[in-house]
Amino acid sequence: MDFQWLSKPLNKQIIGLIVIATAVSGAIAYYGISQFGGRVEKTTASGMVETPAPVTKVTALGRLEPEAEIIRLSAPLALDGDRVAQVLVKQGDRVEKGQVIAILDSRDRLQDALLQAQKQHQVAIAKLAQVKAGAKVGEIAAQKATIERLQAQLQGDKIAQQETIARLNAQWQGDRTAQQETIARIEAQWQGDKTAQIEAIARIQAQWQGDITAQQATIKKLEAELNNALAEYQRYQQLHREGAISNSAFDSKRLSVETAKQQLSEAKAVGDRINTTASKQLSEAKAILERINTTGSKQLSEAKAILTRINTTGSKQLSEAKVTLNRINATGREQVREAAATLNSIAEVRPTDIQAAQAEIDHAIAATRRAQTDLNQAYIKAPIAGQILKINTRVGEKIGENGIADLAQTDQMVAVAEIYQTDIGKIKMGQPAVITGQAFTGELRGNVSEIGLQVNRQNVFSNQPGENLDRRIIEIKIRLTPEDSKRVAGLTNLQVQTAIEL
Repeated sequence: MDFQWLSKPLNKQIIGLIVIATAVSGAIAYYGISQFGGRVEKTTASGMVETPAPVTKVTALGRLEPEAEIIRLSAPLALDGDRVAQVLVKQGDRVEKGQVIAILDSRDRLQDALLQAQKQHQVAIAKLAQVKAGAKVGEIAAQKATIERLQAQLQGDKIAQQETIARLNAQWQGDRTAQQETIARIEAQWQGDKTAQIEAIARIQAQWQGDITAQQATIKKLEAELNNALAEYQRYQQLHREGAISNSAFDSKRLSVETAKQQLSEAKAVGDRINTTASKQLSEAKAILERINTTGSKQLSEAKAILTRINTTGSKQLSEAKVTLNRINATGREQVREAAATLNSIAEVRPTDIQAAQAEIDHAIAATRRAQTDLNQAYIKAPIAGQILKINTRVGEKIGENGIADLAQTDQMVAVAEIYQTDIGKIKMGQPAVITGQAFTGELRGNVSEIGLQVNRQNVFSNQPGENLDRRIIEIKIRLTPEDSKRVAGLTNLQVQTAIEL
């Protein structure tokens, strides 16, 4: 039971596939016979060659397109690469000649430029009217007052700057004198400290020499006393051996020798101490003298550097002040001259002023027209009445190579058929033709309206196995009837099959 229920749809599918296969085979056979039937001779069963039937039609693949060329709407060169702000049509819309298709992003900027040019035009017109009217009495009086004010300002600025120059000069002289006195004081102090320290060194050297001389005399005296004590000791030593003197007398002489030796050692130690102390004091005094020289030289160099800086700064400030005074004089005189010239110019109406004002108006008019032209270019308009085939650029996108939209007059359509070069001799102007396609029902009819003059490669193919893809063809155009043109107005570039009746 289940198998019977499933077999009915399956049978229907098989039958449908058989019908489709039969139709495709018939179409292929028809296409092959139409292309090669006039060239193949038939042989009968008895071996007799039959004369082929005369060719009554030429078939070829082709495409549908408007009779007029497709127009690619884009921005002018000056606005190339601009963004699209608005798209006012949709694909398939019919538009009239001059209808706005899209508005570019630069519209607002160009509109502002136009408004500015218009305002400039108004200003130029007002200026011309002002020039023609001439100057008022109040304006002349005001200009005279301006001249007097500029003259007074020049005199005041000049006096103030001269006082500044005098003040800078006096300050420079005072600072320079004070610094020179500082240098003299540093030199005197340095010389005094150096002299005093040299005297201190001489005093230390003299005292050292006196002390060491006196100590050397003391040492010589003690050496003599030691020699006498040794002589007495040796003499008493001989007497003590002989028993001529007592032990106490001999010990007394020996004690004298020890005492003399101790005194001599102490005197030599005092001499060494005198040398050490004096040498140290002399070194310290010389170091102080060196420090005095170093410090004095440094202070003197710094003071001289300050004096140089005072001179440099004072000279620079004085020069700048003099330059400022010269600039005040030059600027003030120039302002007075300009004000006087302005007074002369406003006191009379000269033809040259009117011509200049009129030239400004003409320039403003030209600028306004140019701005209006630029603004008009931001509105992309249809150059002809037709149908929008495709929108290539959306809102916010930059205009690319494909432009904004494709426009064509689809009221009259043609079929562009690719005729093999071997069949082109059979095609004549005005021959009737039948066009068929998968996107519409029935047939389209028309007549050959144009025969190409150039051999090209085949561009439209049937995609059948074994098809020659390198055939040479010549394009012809078949003008459809008005009724059939309306049927396929929205099928531009559709692949079709054409049959031209011979």
